[in-house]
Amino acid sequence: MQYGMPTLIELKTLESSAALCHELGFAFVEFNMDLPEYQIERLNSTQLVETAQKYGIYFTIHLEDTAYPWNFNRRVAEGYTDTVLQTIEIAKQLSVPVLNMHFHEGEHFTLPDGKAYLFEEYHDEFMQKLTVFRDACANAIGGADIKICVENTSSFQLDFVAEGIVKLLESPIFALTFDTGHNASNDFKQQPLIERYIDRLSHMHLHDYSNERRDHLPLGEGDLDLQQYLDIASEHNCRVVLEIKTVEGLRKSTKWLKGSGLL
Repeated sequence: MQYGMPTLIELKTLESSAALCHELGFAFVEFNMDLPEYQIERLNSTQLVETAQKYGIYFTIHLEDTAYPWNFNRRVAEGYTDTVLQTIEIAKQLSVPVLNMHFHEGEHFTLPDGKAYLFEEYHDEFMQKLTVFRDACANAIGGADIKICVENTSSFQLDFVAEGIVKLLESPIFALTFDTGHNASNDFKQQPLIERYIDRLSHMHLHDYSNERRDHLPLGEGDLDLQQYLDIASEHNCRVVLEIKTVEGLRKSTKWLKGSGLL
């Protein structure tokens, strides 16, 4: 099983992230396109290849959290889609195996009896736009060994989101990411959808969680049965990102893995 780390606020350069990844004995860095230095127009394929070779690592990519190419605004949807398609081309050049994405639930109206989600209210248009995005990604990836993995977030509990994810999974280029802390912080309500499509699980974001200290804790500092999740990752051949957000936390998590005989 291969472990990786995310890009961190503390480390402002690709070089520093790659160096820490190598030092900790991890296999890859998942760089996050929400950060300015990883915007598509600033990615340099030559630099990425040279950095990966220098430190003996590779990269996965976390797409922007707020990107949703099924936006009702045509120009916004086209912008998001173009960004993903350009990222796929970068991924091909670098042999990046995973693009991780959130599934944005869109906007809602707050009514006296609750929220009315626009994608649910305008279901057919939502599904049509989602299908166009799915097919564009499939055409762009072609025969390349790349998966776009949808990560569980709080939107997983929404029926129309679950339906949208199933629509994406109709294409073999889409798969699932299991985020352990997100699942726990939502009372494990996200897990049934993942279990229903467990054969499509390809990626994992592993971090500890406790009710008192919340999410993204170093491994061993929360309440989760981490071995259970690592067994799932092993069974389904997942790469595992230790999604802890500080250098100190990653060092602690590495120590926990080594102490458990897992690294």
